[in-house]
Parts: sequence; C-alpha cells; structure tokens
Amino acid sequence: MKKSIKIALALLLASNVAMASDQFSMSEADKAMYAEMLENNPADIMIESGSELLEANVGGNAGLAKFLKVSEDELPKMIASFPRYMEEFKMVVGLDQMLQGAMSANGHKPFTLKSKEMFEMSSYVKSIANGEPMSIDIHANKHMEEAYALGEKTFAQKRGGRGLSCMSCHSPDAIGMLLRTQGLPDLGAPETKAAATWPAYRMTKSALTTLQKRFQGCMENALLAVIPLGSKEMVGLEVYVTEKSKGHTIAIPGLKR
Repeated sequence: MKKSIKIALALLLASNVAMASDQFSMSEADKAMYAEMLENNPADIMIESGSELLEANVGGNAGLAKFLKVSEDELPKMIASFPRYMEEFKMVVGLDQMLQGAMSANGHKPFTLKSKEMFEMSSYVKSIANGEPMSIDIHANKHMEEAYALGEKTFAQKRGGRGLSCMSCHSPDAIGMLLRTQGLPDLGAPETKAAATWPAYRMTKSALTTLQKRFQGCMENALLAVIPLGSKEMVGLEVYVTEKSKGHTIAIPGLKR
C-alpha cells in the first residue's frame, strides 16, 4: 500500500477526513460568519478581561515587567520570546506557567492552567506583543535545545491503538486534506503563522483557546491519551511549533474555525 494511501486511511479512521472538494468545504454561511468575526473578534472582550486580571493579580504591565526583570518598553519583545527557560523555575515554561509564578510572587493563589481566568490573562499578555516577531531561541541554552528535541519527538511519536501522531495531520503528505471541513495546515507556512496567532477564538467551541489546549483537543479527537497542560511534553510541543513561527508577526487573538 502506498504511503499516501496509508496516511489517508489513518486520518479517515481518526475523524472522517475527506479530500478537498466543494462538497466538504466550509459553507457560505460559515464563511460569512468568519469574515464578520475577523472584524469583530468575540475574544476581544475576553482579552480585556485578561487585562483586568493581570492588573489585580500581578500589578498590570508594570508588575509583569518587574517580575521579568525588564522595562515596560522591553516587555513586548520579552513576551515574544516565550516559551523560554527561566532560572526561577529551573525549566522551560510557557507564558501561563510564568504567570503562575508572577501571581505567587505577588501573594496570590495562581490560576490553574486549564482555567478560564488563565486563558484570558495569558491571552492578554501575549497580545502585549502584537506586532512583534516571534523571537523564540531554541539554541539559547541546553534546556531549550532539550525542550525542542522533546517536542519534535512528541510531535512525530505514534500513540494509541490507531498509531496516530501530530505528524499524521501535518506531514507534507497530509497538508491540504480536509478534516471536518477544515484544511490541514502547514504549520511553518507564512499564511498559517502557527503559534503567532494563538491564543485564538474557536468558532466551533465559542471559546478562547490556547495553543496547548488546542493540542489537547487534537489528541481527544484522535482518541489518544491527553498530555497534561504544562507537562514537559506539552511545553516541548509548544516550543517545537512556536519555532515554526519564528519571525512571524504576533496577532492575538487569532480566529480559528
């Protein structure tokens, strides 16, 4: 059996994948809704709520800059460099884990990584870097190199009874196919921008979603054991995918179907 046929069958078993055609493309009503939401993203109000949460729990932009040991002017560039290794944590962390530390340092009980409050606050913080190029540095130290290597391994690792991996939907052979009327993207393509547009508002979920939470959704759809938010493997995945967006301009909140 040819390699491309094997991939197609695996995807079909996972979630009713169909080859691209007008029959399976996004409906005109959905297209119209998407165009309208591009102008009025429902997540904008959630981002504003995140700003208020940061003010109450970290001291706003000024408090966050102080925690990160940078000036407020340097804050956007610093945010654009996450995930990154932080000596305070002795590990590579995403923005949400960094914010847990900032909350604790300010005498507040940290929000859980899966909470609505954390999604909103971390989304606002990422939006501070809007217009900045993603500047993650996977060669900054051995910790980042190890996180990237783990993420690459996790991305390609086949798991579950169906033997699926992230690569099943994002290999060169699968890109361009449709999964539930949504095209499977090339995560490194300029038009995709991958991590540069997450957190994003998902139309099908009517909710603000982070990149790691999106990873979990993919795992659930493929009936794979879900990797916990904030785990080494999940942060590694974020590092791996974020590296593909290096240099792309951050635009938060994104809008995804």
